[in-house]
Amino acid sequence: MGVEIKVEGLTKRFGSQVIWNDVSLTLPAGEISVMLGPSGTGKSVFLKTLVGLLKPDAGSIMIEGRDLTRLREHDLYEIRKLFGVLFQDGALFGSMNLYDNVAFPLREHTRKSESEVRTIVMEKMDLVGLTGAESKLPGEISGGMRKRAGLARALVLDPEILLIDEPDSGLDPVRTSYINQLFIDLNAQIDATFLIVTHDINSTRTVPDNIGLLYHKHLAMFGPREMLLSSEEPVVRQFLNAQTIGPIGMSEEKDADELAAEARSGQELPPLPPIPLQLGTSDGAPRRGERPAGQWCRDNGITPPPGSFHSHNAGVPGVRHTEPTAPTEPAPTEPAPTEPAPTEPAPTAEAVRSS
Repeated sequence: MGVEIKVEGLTKRFGSQVIWNDVSLTLPAGEISVMLGPSGTGKSVFLKTLVGLLKPDAGSIMIEGRDLTRLREHDLYEIRKLFGVLFQDGALFGSMNLYDNVAFPLREHTRKSESEVRTIVMEKMDLVGLTGAESKLPGEISGGMRKRAGLARALVLDPEILLIDEPDSGLDPVRTSYINQLFIDLNAQIDATFLIVTHDINSTRTVPDNIGLLYHKHLAMFGPREMLLSSEEPVVRQFLNAQTIGPIGMSEEKDADELAAEARSGQELPPLPPIPLQLGTSDGAPRRGERPAGQWCRDNGITPPPGSFHSHNAGVPGVRHTEPTAPTEPAPTEPAPTEPAPTEPAPTAEAVRSS
């Protein structure tokens, strides 16, 4: 069972440089959340702060009634066992084969026998599709395999919280789709709380239950997926739809001259694209945070963009095909069939000869 993480007023600085200020959000237990933001907005720093690798300058991180920012080192060491972390590049030990990399947390943090370790390691490697690759070194495998090995290592202590830093970096679209489906299936199986940092907009639109956006040293918005995908907030709308028009520029924030030039030219953000259906599990099992398609919009009186929640992937595994009911026009009635007009009999050969 995953646990809730409640962040209040979190602030982080490096010297005089503010990374982000007064960040407050709640990661719901057992759900998948995604954190977005332009490059350099401190998304990876946020993950490291959540797990206690970096100490914030202000604020609190509440997990199971305890504030991580105030724990002594010994207590922090214990609560970190709730976490599994998948770093951007897998962070594998280059001199160890995959088996030993995955086994490392068990040997470090438990007193399990080697036979117990082997059972757990092989189970997790099978879970991420790496059976048969145990003896390979990290330098002998692809980037996608290294990420899956890092994920297996993050899972061996059966974490209740899984932090995942840019799992799609360096992966092609097909491998990204596979690893997204793996996250969804894992979330349904182990019921952990997931927080994924990513730049991949396609993944963000279909995978998470909740989305957050860090921008200009603060949390611009955090909430249910449909809330952000239907938002008219300029920063959220620009980022989630990968547009150049809006307040975000090449150096994070456009200056006043750029914004004024945009306004003079009459450029506007294009209409919001349709909200897609959320990806489902491979076997059709319900997701922990699953909500009926369009429910948040209906509950909040929001009209979603035209074409939202309609599946164009009928028959594709992992795609939910249930759609919100909407009134439909009655089908036009077919006119009653009429009797075919009588046709003249074809002339016989005798008649032809006689003529």
